[in-house]
Amino acid sequence: MSTSLQPRSPLRRRPVIGWALYDWANSAFATTVMAGFFPVFFKQYWNVGVEATESTFRLGLTSGIASLCIALLAPVLGAIADRGGARLRLLMAFTVIGSAATIALALVPQGQWLLAAMLFLAASLGFWGGIVFSDSLLLHVAEPGEYDIVSGFGYSLGYLGGGLLFALNVLATLKPHWFGLADAAEAVRWSFVSVGLWWIVFALPCALWVRERRDDRQRLSAAEAVRAGFSELGGTLREIARYRPLLWFLAAYVLYIDGVNTIIKMAVDYGLSLGFDQSHLIKALLLTQFVAFPAALAFGWLGGKIGARKGIFIALAVYLAATCYAYFLEEARDFYVLAFVVGLVQGGIQSLSRSYYGRLVPEGKSSEFFGFYNMMGKASAILGPALVGIVAATTGDSRLSILSIVLLFLAGGTLLVVAAHSERRTAAAPAPQ
Repeated sequence: MSTSLQPRSPLRRRPVIGWALYDWANSAFATTVMAGFFPVFFKQYWNVGVEATESTFRLGLTSGIASLCIALLAPVLGAIADRGGARLRLLMAFTVIGSAATIALALVPQGQWLLAAMLFLAASLGFWGGIVFSDSLLLHVAEPGEYDIVSGFGYSLGYLGGGLLFALNVLATLKPHWFGLADAAEAVRWSFVSVGLWWIVFALPCALWVRERRDDRQRLSAAEAVRAGFSELGGTLREIARYRPLLWFLAAYVLYIDGVNTIIKMAVDYGLSLGFDQSHLIKALLLTQFVAFPAALAFGWLGGKIGARKGIFIALAVYLAATCYAYFLEEARDFYVLAFVVGLVQGGIQSLSRSYYGRLVPEGKSSEFFGFYNMMGKASAILGPALVGIVAATTGDSRLSILSIVLLFLAGGTLLVVAAHSERRTAAAPAPQ
């Protein structure tokens, strides 16, 4: 009996385990660096003596530029992944870039914000570029009927791995003497080193155990693959323009998910601007990380009961209320409440957006349309950080800067209503003869 069941468990196969461990590896950067310690160190160490609103502007500009570069590179990297036949090599190349840049952050002297920003940009490119290639390898380690379970396995390991290392690094900043460190600042520098090493070490099983399947299409050189990528992108855009409900939804998604990503990137910086102790902010971020996982599962259940679109509207309403609440924060405990509330909807709005989009995608076009969706998701953190930074710099008011994110949620919600109306009109229209 056990022998007959074994082939049905893809999670036991070494290629699947190796591929999923890449999520375990790179999620450490997303939690410890991107959302956690980089905003803190950027404001308090690399921008020492600088006005809070000015450092917020610099952080928002850095995050926006990183996202813009990712958006421009995404179709090129995707084409190379599809037609260049070098996914594993390029995955490891971007991993090395990201890991090395993260470790180098530990060496940046106090006050050198520009150097820190440039290394963060390089590390971010390594992170997002690696995701492009690891995503494409899903089709090489799993069969079509296994995609959901294998993809979920990767996400679960990512939550667990990123959360565990982040928790260890948070403990090191709170109790540096337990680890033989002089103070919290030294603990943060060592956290960058730990992330870089964690990233490269746990990426090795993917490099060793995963093998790309043979592609019958002719392999292209790097230059040819780049040209093919832009050509395919143009074709996909023309196809998407034919499906109005889907087009409206993508416009809504880009705006409201930009707001979600901006809160993830800028929340700690905002708390510091209000004068909250960094230990409270980091612990609140850790709370969000562990609340988001079960809440995402609950939102999946809710979407099945009331529909994905209604679930997204509920999440947007919560985000609107949370952003307005953030304007009035007075004490550290208020930040914990905010972190818990955001954790309740953070994973939910992402998972329901994907399932709602999947329902709009025409039959037979899932691969190219989801490729574009993933590209838009990776690019949707350009406007928000820049908006927050510009409002902080021009008004000198950190509270107004975080409140500006409301505009993204309102605009995204409005376009989602338009998408719903367009969907109903399309469904009611007579079929073409």
